[in-house]
Amino acid sequence: MTSETTGSTAVMARERILVVDDSEGTRSLCSKILEKEGYVTDTAADGAEALEKIKSEPYDLILTDLMMPHMDGLELLEHAQKEHPGVPVIIITAYASVATAVEAMKKGAYDYVPKPFNPGELQITVHKALDEKNLRRENIELKKELKDKYHYENIVGTGGAMQKIYRLIEKAAESNSNVVIYGDSGTGKELIARAIHFNSPRAAEKFVPVSCGAIPETLLESELFGYVKGAFTGANTDKKGMFEVADKGTLFLDEIGDITPAIQVKLLRVLQERVITPVGGTEPTKVDIRLISATNRDLSKEVEKGGFRQDLFYRLHVVPIYLPPLRERREDVPLLAEHFLTKYCKENNKNIKGFSAEVMNQLMSHNWPGNVRELENIVQRIVTFEEGEVAGVDSLPPNFKQQIEYHEKFYKDSVENLQDLIDQVEKHHIVHILKGTGGRRTEAAERLGIDRRTLYGKMHKYSITPDMFK
Repeated sequence: MTSETTGSTAVMARERILVVDDSEGTRSLCSKILEKEGYVTDTAADGAEALEKIKSEPYDLILTDLMMPHMDGLELLEHAQKEHPGVPVIIITAYASVATAVEAMKKGAYDYVPKPFNPGELQITVHKALDEKNLRRENIELKKELKDKYHYENIVGTGGAMQKIYRLIEKAAESNSNVVIYGDSGTGKELIARAIHFNSPRAAEKFVPVSCGAIPETLLESELFGYVKGAFTGANTDKKGMFEVADKGTLFLDEIGDITPAIQVKLLRVLQERVITPVGGTEPTKVDIRLISATNRDLSKEVEKGGFRQDLFYRLHVVPIYLPPLRERREDVPLLAEHFLTKYCKENNKNIKGFSAEVMNQLMSHNWPGNVRELENIVQRIVTFEEGEVAGVDSLPPNFKQQIEYHEKFYKDSVENLQDLIDQVEKHHIVHILKGTGGRRTEAAERLGIDRRTLYGKMHKYSITPDMFK
């Protein structure tokens, strides 16, 4: 074996290449050309010798003659694919055997180099083969990292509610059924969707998330289904929609309860026929996707009210998963808080060992209108401001401490008269919900189960002003 490193910058890593040819001159020429590029080379005089070497030595690429005694290049190619399926094989062939070399490519060879060849031709072919091999390896490693990151066991929570969800994720991942994930904002619906995808047979393909509520309804149709050139002003080229982008993979439609009746009709057709027609187009395109959707609404109630198609509901509602709000699984708060503490201490190079008893008591007593996302944001803030080894109350957000003080004052000032107490509880609850929605009154009314006019009336009755819920 020989190795030589020159000043060439074409190859930074010293990949190992096996050169196989029954001609000593060809072996020597190829080795010199490749070594000048910074590669390490090894040689074999025929396929049989090469086979013994690839069984015991790792190689990044095999460069082999096609016509050799004992074992030709095609036989070596077959054995190499079994021993090391990811290693590219390049065939060297005389002009008269080009047709056979093309046949070798059909059987899995990366490319061929016809004799006589010049050094540049060989270098370019080898570079391309190794670049593609390295890119495939990086993609595999990245996908493995994603799969590890979104494995259902890495979703934090040990309570009974989360244990049921783990089992549902595992079952859903094994199937190709449509899944709809229910849960309040901030409960981690997309995390669950990713966990299902990256543990499914489609894990090697794309996971494409689309937030239906964040895209204006006038643009959502073209975003989902694409459009053809000239379909509308500004459509200067054809554009693929997210269904086509997600082909063979998973499409995640968040806030699916917000889509309009017109989009519901088109979505139903896709799920029934597995074809899409872009805006302005006439030719349908087949798509193969796994659909996971999510919503913070009760779709069955939307169906009763006429806001959501019943036939679409049944198409989506094959595997329903209900994510409980954090207030209903408080036993997971300490574990989640520790998880986020570790995460943000690592990101900020800090060494905070835990939370004080007072801070943990406050975290446990909070109602968490923003759910897990709110908890994560608060822990991130604690890590930013805490200077000691134990997180104290001074590192809590001011508005968080004000909420705690409001809760304490409410229970301290509770009255004995039943109607007054009912009014006080109602006022407290409305303020609490308005805080949780950031003052968005339409959303607050939906959470309270009343219309906006009724909410405005109660706000007037109890003198609830914006400064009380900012």
